[in-house]
Amino acid sequence: MTSERRTNDFLVGASVLVVAVVLVIAVLWLRQADIGGKTRHVVVRTREVGGVALGNPVVIRGVRAGQVESITLGERGWVVLKLGIDRGVPLPADPVVLLVASSLFGEWQVTVADASGVPADRELRAALVEAHTAGDTLAGAVLPDIAQLTSVAGRIAGDVAKVSDRVQVAFDDKAAKELRESIRNFAALSADLAKTVQLQSRNLDHISTDVRLGLTTVNAAAANLNRFSSRVDSATSRGELQTIVTNSQNAARDLVQATASLRKLADDVNGTQARLSVAVSRADSVFAKVNSGQGTLGRMLNDPRLYQNSDSLVMELRALVADVKKNPKRYINVRVF
Repeated sequence: MTSERRTNDFLVGASVLVVAVVLVIAVLWLRQADIGGKTRHVVVRTREVGGVALGNPVVIRGVRAGQVESITLGERGWVVLKLGIDRGVPLPADPVVLLVASSLFGEWQVTVADASGVPADRELRAALVEAHTAGDTLAGAVLPDIAQLTSVAGRIAGDVAKVSDRVQVAFDDKAAKELRESIRNFAALSADLAKTVQLQSRNLDHISTDVRLGLTTVNAAAANLNRFSSRVDSATSRGELQTIVTNSQNAARDLVQATASLRKLADDVNGTQARLSVAVSRADSVFAKVNSGQGTLGRMLNDPRLYQNSDSLVMELRALVADVKKNPKRYINVRVF
C-alpha cells in the first residue's frame, strides 16, 4: 500500500514537472526567446510605425530573419523599435528599415534593405534622411499601405472623372463636326503635299541632271586648265614665257609712246578746233552781212535786178548764138587773096 502511494506520488510529481517544462518551452517559443544567444538586436528610429506590432516578421532580401521585439516612444516624438535578427543573416552594406504592409488583411512586416534600393519616393527618402543618426541605430520610414494607395487612387479617379466630364462638355457635336472637318482638311493637305513632293522630286531630277552636266563641264574646264598649266610649264621650261613677257613689256612701252602721241595729237586737235571755231564765227559774221545785203557780195546776192539782167543777158546771148549759127557770113567775113 505504501509502495503504491509512493508510485502515485512519483507519477504525479513527474507529470507536474513535465507539464511545467512544456509550459516554459511553449512560453519561450511563443515569445521567440533567444535561447543560446542566436539572435542579435537592432535598434530602429522612425517617426511612425503604421500597422507594425510586436511579433511582426523582419524580412531581409525576401527571407524572414527575425521579429519585432519591442516598440517604445523615444525623445522628441521618435518611435524606437527593437528588432531581433538571426546572427547568421548578414545585413546589407547600407541598411535602412522600411515598414510595409505585407497583405491586404492588415498584416505588416519590417523590411531591412539597402539604401540604394529604396523606391524613388521623395517623401520616403526625406523621412529616411531625417531619421538617420550616428551610431548603430538604423533609420526607418513607413511605406504607404494599400489603403492609402487606394484612397489616393480614388482621388485620382475622381479627378479623372471631373476631367472627363469637362472634356465631354467641351467636346460636343459641333466640336466633333469641326474635328471631322479638320481631318478632311488635313487629308486634302496631305494629298496636296504628296503632289508637291512628287513635283519637287521631278524638279530635283532635272536639277540633278543639270548638276551632273555642270559637273561634266567643270571637269572639262579642269582638264583644259590642266592642259593649259602643262603648256605653261613646258613654255616656262623652254624660255618661251620669258620671251612673251619681254614682248609684252616692249608692247607696253610702245603703247605708252602711242598714248603720248595721241595725247599730243589731241592737244593739236584742240588748238585746231579753237581756230576753226574762230573761223566759223567769222564766217557767220560774213554770212550775216551777206544776208543783210551789206557789201558788194551782199548786194549781188540780195538784188533781184542782177538776176533779171543776167537772165536777159543769157537770153540775148542765146539769140546771138542762134543768129550766128544761122547767118555766119553776117558776122564772119573771110577773104582769100
